[in-house]
Amino acid sequence: MKIAHISTFYTPAIGGVKQVVEELSERQVKQGHEVHIYSSDWDKNQKIKIKEETIRGVKIHRCKHLFRLANFAVIWPSLLPRLLEKNLDIIHSHGFGHLHFILAALAAKIKKIPHIHTTHCPWTSEFRSLPGRIGILISYNIFSRLALKYTTKVIAITPWELGFIKKFGGKENQIIVIPNGTDKILFQKIKNNQFRKKHKIKQKYLVLFFGRLNPTKGPEKLAQAAINISKKRKDIAFVWVGPDEGKAQEVEKLIKNHKNMKYLGPLRGKEKIAEMYQSADVYVLPSYREGLPLTLFEAMASGLPIIASPVNGVPFEISQPENGFFANYGDIKTLEENILKILDNPKLAKKISQNNLKKARQYDWDIITKRTTDLYKQCIKNS
Repeated sequence: MKIAHISTFYTPAIGGVKQVVEELSERQVKQGHEVHIYSSDWDKNQKIKIKEETIRGVKIHRCKHLFRLANFAVIWPSLLPRLLEKNLDIIHSHGFGHLHFILAALAAKIKKIPHIHTTHCPWTSEFRSLPGRIGILISYNIFSRLALKYTTKVIAITPWELGFIKKFGGKENQIIVIPNGTDKILFQKIKNNQFRKKHKIKQKYLVLFFGRLNPTKGPEKLAQAAINISKKRKDIAFVWVGPDEGKAQEVEKLIKNHKNMKYLGPLRGKEKIAEMYQSADVYVLPSYREGLPLTLFEAMASGLPIIASPVNGVPFEISQPENGFFANYGDIKTLEENILKILDNPKLAKKISQNNLKKARQYDWDIITKRTTDLYKQCIKNS
C-alpha cells in the first residue's frame, strides 16, 4: 500500500501525536508499505529548512505554513495540492479540529480513496485562549462535522471519546477503538544504567514526571507535593523531564531551593528514555486532562507504579490498586499520600510492578500497528 499520514508536527518536534505517527509509519515501512508523512514545516519552536527527506524509510514532506494561531494550530493549506499530486491508496489524518483534517478528508474524496482519522482526544477547551475557544467551536461544529462525512473510519484511542465523536457527527459503525502503544525497548533491561549517576541523584527513591511541561499536565502540582514531602523525608528525589510548554519556569521557581529536585529539560532517544524510566520508583501524571498518554504505557512497560489523575481516557486503562493510585487534579494531599504509600510498601510496589509489566504487553506497538494496517486493508477492500 501507499500510505499517507497527515500530522501538524513530525520529527524533530516532540509530542504524543508525532510519536504515534512515527511509531506506526516506521513499522508500516518494515511491513513493506510505502509510507509518506505530510506535516507542516514548523516544529513548535522554529521553521524547518529541510522540506523533503527520508528518515528510516519514511518519506517526509514538510509543507509550507502561512501562519500559526498557536503552537498547536498551524495553517498550512499547501497540504491539499501536495496530497492530490501523489498516487495514494489511503490517507490517515491525525488530530481532530485542525485544518489538515478537513483538507485530508477533501483530498480522499476527490481521489476516491479511503480516509482514516485518529482524533487523539482533543475535546476540552480549558487552558486555551478566547480566540482558541472560538476557533474550536467553529471547527468542531462546522468544518470538522463536514469532514467526518468524508471519513471512512474514525479511530478513537479510548472509549471515553465515543460520545464526543458521535456528538460532532460520527456514526456508530464508523468508529473503532485502537489505543496507543509502547515500544519493546521499554521492556528490556538497560545494562549499565547511568541515569542517576549522570544527574547526581543520590537519594534512595526517585519520583518521575515525564512529559510536556504544559498547563494541562500539572507539573507544578507534583512540585507542590514534593516540597511538602521533603519537609519530612530526605531520601526521595523528584525529577521533571520534558520540553517546556509554559510551566517549566514555574516548576523551576518552586524547586530552586531543593537539592533533591531537578528539572532536566527534554530527553530524546528511546534507550535514554528507557534508562530514565528504569531509574525511577514511581511515575506521576498529575494532569488536568489527558487523552491516552503514551507515557502511561511506557511507565507500565518499565514496571513503574503509576499515580495519575483519573481523567478522560486514563481510568479506562488503569485501575487502583492494581496499576497504582488515583489523585484528583490539584489534590496535593492525596498525591503526597499515594507517593508515600508506594515507596513505603515494597511488597505493594512489587505487586503493582508485576501487574503493569503484564498489562503493558497488550499495548506493544507491533500489535497496534497490525490492527491499524488491517483496518486500512479492510477499508480499501470495501471501497
